[in-house]
Amino acid sequence: MTGQPSQVTVQIKHGNLEETISGSPEQVWLLLNKFFNNLLPSFETAQRLTLQTDLQAITKEIDGIIAFAEEGPYIMFPRNKLTDNETLALLLLANYVGFQLGRLKSDGLSKDELQTKLGKDAKITSTRLGELVKNEVALRTVDEKYKMTSFGLVQMQKDILPKIRSKTGS
Repeated sequence: MTGQPSQVTVQIKHGNLEETISGSPEQVWLLLNKFFNNLLPSFETAQRLTLQTDLQAITKEIDGIIAFAEEGPYIMFPRNKLTDNETLALLLLANYVGFQLGRLKSDGLSKDELQTKLGKDAKITSTRLGELVKNEVALRTVDEKYKMTSFGLVQMQKDILPKIRSKTGS
């Protein structure tokens, strides 16, 4: 063994961050700790600030509210107990879940499809969809379809589904 101190080189890559650290084992260890101490709090903060959607939790929450048949998803409550916005939000949620579960080919619905399922005229459907878009529950895609946003999924879980359950007594 020679009298030269051993050198260590470590390359770290996480997302867009890339760092190469070289030095004695002690120096590299200290710099690695410093790197992770700086990275982890910002990573944890970013995680806490990111809207998280849990498909399994959503499917449990819609049990008894939405059901799937070969023809597609159905709302299992009389429409007269729901507002137009609640009905449209449920239709978009059902489409999202159906797409995620591989039961539907698209996660978006056209205005005409939503109008037919809502059973209202074009003006009412357009107005209600505009309200959902304005409240960021839904968005209009480039191919003129509507789909649930991540924020909309969270809103459904926190506010809309519990309200629907209380209205319908389920």
